[in-house]
Amino acid sequence: MVVRVVATSSLPIDLAGQVAAVFPDAEVTVPPRHVELTSIDLETTDALVCLLLDKIDRALLARAPSLKVIANCAVGIDNIDLAAATAAGVAVANTPDVLTEATAELAFALLLAAARRLGEGERMIRAGAWKGWALDQLLGCELHGKLLGIVGYGRIGRAMARRGRAFGMRIAFASPTAAPEPGDVRLPLDELFARADAISLHCPLTEATRNLVDARRLALMKATAILVNTARGACVDEAALAAALSEGRIAGAGLDVYAHEPRISPSLVGCERVVLAPHIGSATTETRTAMAQLCADAVIAVLSGVRPKNQINQINQIGARR
Repeated sequence: MVVRVVATSSLPIDLAGQVAAVFPDAEVTVPPRHVELTSIDLETTDALVCLLLDKIDRALLARAPSLKVIANCAVGIDNIDLAAATAAGVAVANTPDVLTEATAELAFALLLAAARRLGEGERMIRAGAWKGWALDQLLGCELHGKLLGIVGYGRIGRAMARRGRAFGMRIAFASPTAAPEPGDVRLPLDELFARADAISLHCPLTEATRNLVDARRLALMKATAILVNTARGACVDEAALAAALSEGRIAGAGLDVYAHEPRISPSLVGCERVVLAPHIGSATTETRTAMAQLCADAVIAVLSGVRPKNQINQINQIGARR
């Protein structure tokens, strides 16, 4: 039988060429731009390369009886019903490691921008409102010597911590199991929010982390503190955050992710003390290429009967197709 591979979006690699090198008769469909899964015929699809925009649930899996592997071009998998995929015998792969440094760089850039009020300054200049240097103009805060709190002390969280150390920051984190790097301090989550000068979220979205940053935890934070989120938007109660910012109960925020993307709460858009980025944590040429390559590698491995290193679920059997 002919192997059929479908992607929901264009990719920065030659997926068709790579698959054809192993499966010469393969049919590979890669659209020029992102397409909705509802418009794709999955009846005979063996492998699906998708984005975090694509919701993979039980109903979709029922439309894809031949599906053997889903390669998600993201490290997070909250768009996939992993239990349903596993029950259906479908391997699920993600893209770990390769986006660590790019995401940590963006998170630290948001922290710097919020601390030094760069968004406000740029808007002032572009609006023609800058009247020249002033002693008390857009006073921000220095990061040197401050306590950076990390929520999610995995690969990206540790990379963020390294950047904080390079700026002379002290590092604390909340994790029940992760071993600390030398000099880092483990704190209970509420204590971390109360003591940190900046909080950076690097946790996956689960039922335990949904609205992790709510009105209660925001109330624990210092009035001079900054919140950064490059994890998932739903980890933050956006209405509570907007209220805390507008009322001056925290100093600022830097956000790259939102609960209902691409829609952003008007209360956040209208808030001066928040820096907003359009979900670009992994958006470097190097990282997006490496992510796509991990997806291609996973597809070829599973269709060859081999478990890829980035498969995240355990299924009973991987069937070879040639």
